[in-house]
Amino acid sequence: MANIKFVNEAKEAIAMDGANLRMKALENNIDIYKFMAKLSNCNGYGQCATCVVEIVEGLENLSPKTEFEERKLKNKPKNYRLACQTSVNQGNVSVKTKP
Repeated sequence: MANIKFVNEAKEAIAMDGANLRMKALENNIDIYKFMAKLSNCNGYGQCATCVVEIVEGLENLSPKTEFEERKLKNKPKNYRLACQTSVNQGNVSVKTKP
């Protein structure tokens, strides 16, 4: 089990190993989308790249980046991830939404 700390919202969530980061955020009423993306996101299918989050701590506790993430985030810092493509493995993670 892992503890996910959402820094901007000052909230925490408990996740089973392999839990999807986007789903855990939504289950805990954490808004990960910026204004227009709230209306035009792909609902977690990895098509739009609007669920970008910054991993503050625990990057090593997440699944490896997918090919789609590598392409969409190639000009972003290495600690940026797409929440819909990220699974929480073993260990705690701190996340900043809407970087």
